[in-house]
Amino acid sequence: MLTTLKKALGALLVSSLIVISSSAQSSGWPTYHVTITNLTNAIIFTPILVASHRRQIDLIGLGSPASEELTAIAEAGDISLLEAALKDMNQVADVQNSGGPLMPGHSVTVVLKARHGARRISLAAMMLPTNDGFIALDSVKAPKRGTQTYYSPGYDAGTEPNDELCVNIPGPICEGEGLSTYKNPDDEGYVHIHRGIHGVGDLLLQPAIYDWRNPVARITVTRIGH
Repeated sequence: MLTTLKKALGALLVSSLIVISSSAQSSGWPTYHVTITNLTNAIIFTPILVASHRRQIDLIGLGSPASEELTAIAEAGDISLLEAALKDMNQVADVQNSGGPLMPGHSVTVVLKARHGARRISLAAMMLPTNDGFIALDSVKAPKRGTQTYYSPGYDAGTEPNDELCVNIPGPICEGEGLSTYKNPDDEGYVHIHRGIHGVGDLLLQPAIYDWRNPVARITVTRIGH
């Protein structure tokens, strides 16, 4: 995946609370508003990484092992590895992030630039409190005009057992550890649709509060001007 993505002309993700990178301010470049809405009852999205890029890429890799960059997002909400990899790719037009967590029922709009031939959009963020759950959008086409709406289910990176123990879950609810430091035989080993919260770990994580039904996020992409 992302390490593999480099070889596969990879490029992903875009986001940020009205943040525009200086590299994307060339005149004539299309501008997009990417609005992410948290549709869950109690799940928090960590800062959301969004990018505009060329060509189809496989950010999520359903059915395949998660990349190191995706693992860092899904287990720890750490977008820095993927952000750095994307900014190093010629196929990427712009990389932004939402600047902070997104609470249930709230929306955030990220301003993103594109350029000719680089009008695909990808994004990703961790879902809290989960062991390795995340939302993502993978190489969708940005509209030539108007608005296009997409939805994300909850994905599971398959890199950490869903033990629902707060000691293994970072963030404001659990305050546990992020990245796993060893390979666990109970890891699923591949990216798949998340099964939700089942109350098998900490009493704090009650399914009646934290479980969800898909989709978990609505993403609207609107072309602005040009």
